[in-house]
Amino acid sequence: MHYFIYADADATLYEGSATQSRNTGLDEILEVRKDMNDNASVINVSRALIKFDLTEISNFISDGLIPSNNKPEPSASYFLNLYDAGSTGLTSTSQLLYAHIVSQSWTAGEGTFHDDPETTEGVSWRYRVGQNDATQWISGSNNTGGTWYSGSAGRLRFASQSFDYGSTDMRMNVTEPISILLASSSAYSNEGFIIKRSGSVGNDDSNCPEGDSSEYGQFKFFSRDTNTIYQPKLEIVWKDFSYNVGSLNTLSGSQLDDIVFYMKGMRDSYKENSKIKFKLVGRQRYPAKTYETTPRALQVNAFPSGTLFYSVKDALTEETVIPFDQYSAVSCDSSGHYFNLWLNGLQAERYYKLLYKFVSGSGTANEINDIHDNDFTFKVEK
Repeated sequence: MHYFIYADADATLYEGSATQSRNTGLDEILEVRKDMNDNASVINVSRALIKFDLTEISNFISDGLIPSNNKPEPSASYFLNLYDAGSTGLTSTSQLLYAHIVSQSWTAGEGTFHDDPETTEGVSWRYRVGQNDATQWISGSNNTGGTWYSGSAGRLRFASQSFDYGSTDMRMNVTEPISILLASSSAYSNEGFIIKRSGSVGNDDSNCPEGDSSEYGQFKFFSRDTNTIYQPKLEIVWKDFSYNVGSLNTLSGSQLDDIVFYMKGMRDSYKENSKIKFKLVGRQRYPAKTYETTPRALQVNAFPSGTLFYSVKDALTEETVIPFDQYSAVSCDSSGHYFNLWLNGLQAERYYKLLYKFVSGSGTANEINDIHDNDFTFKVEK
């Protein structure tokens, strides 16, 4: 299962002397950057704040809809998804970005970088709430740019991702810090993440990427206020596969060589944020002629366990929303194959299509991945 929630608040904090009080809570872009002068000295650093409301997730865990991670081995994984918005000047060598749990509250604000006059109410490099409130991240210090937790408290309080040149979409595994925030006994309030390079220019840390004399380029990601489909998302994944075919006939051998799929009871549209049970029927394209009361073409068959997977794509852009993976396995019960899909990660008034993959010989040298795109399209409505 893949479940998504969108960001509740975000902003970029700019360190430069002219921007320390500037709020960017409504900017369409989040930036993690470092600007240098001709003397190879750092003149500006930026960090990004992003926050997700975890109340719904916490309630789902309490209701048993999402597995709890209060176990030695987490049963659900969490990924922070940010989408590249035209990053520039990135080096050819890989580099790391970090997401730390923010240690103090902040107010997103309603400013943008190019406001004239500038907006100073809302979070900035210097202030947590705004210039009028005058609550600094660290009292008496102008050069702070947020406060955050490092290290661990049973689980890591931060996460990281390595970026290679030309691959700048973020899908950072934040399972450890999110599990800390969701724990019923957590001493940490949910103030989101601060995304930054390692080190701290504010502490004159010249041995780490944020404060050293090297240039690394500027990361740019779409924010929650983007007018595109690339809003930041927190993705939760867990295995919900079930297989109990009852008396269904299970296809095998040559019966699997040429197969077709069709949807049972699929509608043209569904309401946003709903949970839909999609039913899938597969059969041989040309079943052998037999003398039976029920035509072979109408019989419901079962495929071998763990061989069917689904994927969801944006019908217009062909962007993959849900990939073929271990969390998108198609289940089966005595009435046929099915899978449950939460539509909360799909944007309203857009069209999406379902694709299917049949895997034979999994894990062997003869593995075959047979992908079916039969234009099974539906619209998500408001």
